[in-house]
Amino acid sequence: MKKIVIANDHAAVDMKFKIKEYIESLGYEVINVGIDEIVRCDYPDLAYAACEKIISKEAELGVLICGTGVGMSLAANKIKGIRACVCSETYSARLCREHNNANVICFGERVIGIETAKEIVKAFLGAEFQNGKHSARVQKIIDIEEGKYKK
Repeated sequence: MKKIVIANDHAAVDMKFKIKEYIESLGYEVINVGIDEIVRCDYPDLAYAACEKIISKEAELGVLICGTGVGMSLAANKIKGIRACVCSETYSARLCREHNNANVICFGERVIGIETAKEIVKAFLGAEFQNGKHSARVQKIIDIEEGKYKK
């Protein structure tokens, strides 16, 4: 059973609970490292906690939710080995897995509704990296991250 880590800040407590339940209904185990009450917090701390679970292989993929999804994605993408994408629709959610081998999806409770969020999660979790021509491009992203990029 795939393990999915989920994190949220104070702007997304309600959506986190609904998305966690939805992911579990799809047959995944969910590791919750987000906050469960509406108390001010700092999204970089929560993004880091979630991404640590992916880097350590305790979880395979992550779902990060804040007000817009942008803050979580910015923080997550600073962590070596994380490729996080902000998505507000299903097409990008599917392609970020298939073409970019993204391991984290981010979105915002203040941007999309719960049904759209569920469809984004379903598209992201249901997609697989396609390799092929995309492998070389993802490798370039890794090379940039590791300071090894050559044009």
